[in-house]
Amino acid sequence: MAASLKVEIVSAENEIWSGEASLVSASAQMGEVGIAPGHTPFITRIKPGEVRVQPSDDSEELDIYVSGGIMEVQPYVVTIMADTALRVDEIDEAAAEKAKEEAEAALAGSTPGEIDYKAVQAQLAEAAAQLQLVKKLRRS
Repeated sequence: MAASLKVEIVSAENEIWSGEASLVSASAQMGEVGIAPGHTPFITRIKPGEVRVQPSDDSEELDIYVSGGIMEVQPYVVTIMADTALRVDEIDEAAAEKAKEEAEAALAGSTPGEIDYKAVQAQLAEAAAQLQLVKKLRRS
């Protein structure tokens, strides 16, 4: 039995991280999931938020923002295919705050049929998840 997982996190633009890890956690549609070596196989959608990776060499935990996507889990392989993925230091906090404010304003000041609610709600969820991750890491 292997003591690590092969992890690949990719987005439409590029590969974000690839390597060996002892633990991966993410916000899946069914809730927060933690994946360790030997996990039962499954595929799930992931929600906008944080993916945490603990490299198996005991180096510092990686925090990666994903805007959503798919996670495939095999006993010793985890693949995350994200719509958009950013390392935390790549998040533009001011732009995320602006996007959140714009989405909230659009939802508050619109009449039915005026805007695409799903698109605006997705924009709001992504911006809020980015800001939550930045604030969480600032506290630690």
